[in-house]
Parts: sequence; C-alpha cells; structure tokens
Amino acid sequence: MTPAVTAAVLGSAGLHAAWNALAHGLKDRLGTMIMIQVGGLCLGLACLPFVGIPAAGAWPWLLGSAALHTAYNLLLLEAYRLGDFGQVYPIARGTSPWLTALIGVTLLHEYLTATQTVGVVVISIGMLVLALAGGIPGRAEAAAVLAALATGGAIALYTVLDGVGARSAGSAMSYAAWLFVLESAPTIVVLHYRRGPDPERNPQRVWGLLGGAMSVVAYTLVIWAQTRGTLATIAALRESSVVIGAIIGTVVFHETYGRHRIAATVLVLGGIVAINLP
Repeated sequence: MTPAVTAAVLGSAGLHAAWNALAHGLKDRLGTMIMIQVGGLCLGLACLPFVGIPAAGAWPWLLGSAALHTAYNLLLLEAYRLGDFGQVYPIARGTSPWLTALIGVTLLHEYLTATQTVGVVVISIGMLVLALAGGIPGRAEAAAVLAALATGGAIALYTVLDGVGARSAGSAMSYAAWLFVLESAPTIVVLHYRRGPDPERNPQRVWGLLGGAMSVVAYTLVIWAQTRGTLATIAALRESSVVIGAIIGTVVFHETYGRHRIAATVLVLGGIVAINLP
C-alpha cells in the first residue's frame, strides 16, 4: 500500500470517528442524523455538474450500495440508541474487516500477503478487545450488540460493492458524488417520517451539517483508496477509527480508557504497520 493511500485512509478514519461521535453525542440523535444526510445530499448535488456520470457498468453496484448505505444509517442510529458509543462503535467497525476480507478472497480473488493477513487479523482482534473493554455484554446489551453486528455486516457488503463499482465507474469522484445523492435522499425521507413534525428549530442542526461534510470527505477518500488497493487492507486500515473513537469516548463522553483500550490501541497500531510492510 502506498504512503498516499495509507494517509488518505487514516485521514478518513479520523473524520469518520468524529462524525460518528457527533451522531451519538448530540441529544437529538435522529435530527442530527437527518442533518448529516442533508449535508451529504447538498455536497453530492453540488459536485454532480463537475464529475460527470459514472460508466454504465458501475450503476448496478452503485444502486445496490446506495440501498445498503441507507440500511446502514438506520442500523447505526438504532445501535446508538440502544448502546454505549464505546461498545457499539468498535463492534460495528470490527465486524467489517474480516467479512470484507472473506468476500474479497472468495468472490473477487483479492489475495493478501502474509503480513497483510496478519494486519487484518490483528486489527480485528484489537477492535474486539476494545468492544469488550466494559466487560462481556449481558442480556441487557444483547439488542445493542445485534444492531452493531448487523451494522458491521452492512459495512462489509457496501465496502465490496463500492470497491467494484468505483473501479468500473471511470472516476472515483463521480461514483462518490452520485452515491451520496442516491444514499442520502431516501435516508432523509425515512428518518423524517420516523421523527414526525418538528415545530421547533434545533440549534444542533449546524453540527449535523458539519457531520455530513465530514462524512462526505471521509468516504470519498475511502472510495478513492479502493481504486488503488485491496479492499480488505483498506477496510481494516480504515477501522483504526475505533482508536480515535475510544479517545473521543474518553475525553468527550467520559468513558474509561483503561488497560483494555490501551491494549486495543497497541494491537490496531501493530496491525497498521503489518498491512504496510512489503
């Protein structure tokens, strides 16, 4: 993996952790998620005149991914409603790398080197350790864990679809812009229906728009990287966002950053190094 691709994915990880913290931390989570999607829709629409239309071969992947992204947004919101950020976020993100690797190897024939395989496994273990920092989930956390696992499954599936679609689109930027439009519009409608009338102005909306901008930049970087590297390594590297998420959870949400999170941080950083070894 080239230094430019690594830097892009790590930058995406930081932005992703930040907008997820916004989605979890603001009181009106449903309203915040709506504004995140509004921000994504507006930026996507603004880019369309400049990026053109993806090649015909990309559209089946693009439409399938848009549907999965919509499901992912709804599952993510449900997971955050049911569980703590410090537990839900690493479970959701930790499920996707090994699922992506499995799909990539079996269906796309994207084979990893020995060190890349070790890196993917180590990062996944690190995120499992992070998810268990508060102890093994009990019955009370079962619904949150199931929602987080379902979210991780959606992430893995849309990662594969976007990797194939972006490579066949002719332009990563074109693919990304159309994806944000096709994903955000139905999500806004569904979330607005769930929320009902909103007679009061919400001062937190500006934070939602900021989260939308961060989401767009973060995933555009990932889509660009997917045209230049194997999907499994990029998916695993992107999940270094859980380390940033753990720091945010400690500083902003006052969650404990104990030995489990320190161990998880070391594992994730070790996995990043392994992925980038020749």
